[in-house]
Amino acid sequence: MFYVPPIATASVPVEVRPYKPSWKCPTCSPAEKKTLAYLQKRTNITDKYALATLMGNIKQESMFISNICEGGARVSYERCYSGGYGLIQWTTKSRYDGLGFFCKKYGCNPSSLDGQLRYMVNENQFQKILPDFQGHGSTISQYMKSAYYWLGWGIRGHRVDYAYDYARQIISI
Repeated sequence: MFYVPPIATASVPVEVRPYKPSWKCPTCSPAEKKTLAYLQKRTNITDKYALATLMGNIKQESMFISNICEGGARVSYERCYSGGYGLIQWTTKSRYDGLGFFCKKYGCNPSSLDGQLRYMVNENQFQKILPDFQGHGSTISQYMKSAYYWLGWGIRGHRVDYAYDYARQIISI
């Protein structure tokens, strides 16, 4: 008997990756665009309504102004003496101090958008609700419940309206 080697194939297995939508907001401000991109890149949140809910809450809290102290004063982190500060209005002493400690440890500016985005997605309160936002198929109302546990807002304000506005503005690319 003769040995017949197996026939070699030229095909190489192709790695199949799940589709991850990329959302953009052409009509948003530079700070809003940066936040939307950062959330997608660092949190693996792919649901449009989840992203819109997070964006709507940030807008209600700070209008995407990172150096804002509760009441509207534009000051550095060290000069906000009462109330909340920054993108999500970190109010309690532990959350406010956490922002400062995080930025000192990781070399970021606690008054900057970049520093606050880094802290926000790493903060314990955000990490606890993150799995809720990484799912799919929920409504803005459903996501808003998780956002409440994240922020514990006292005033509902326009956050829901803002979230629906973002849902209309955010497009898939």
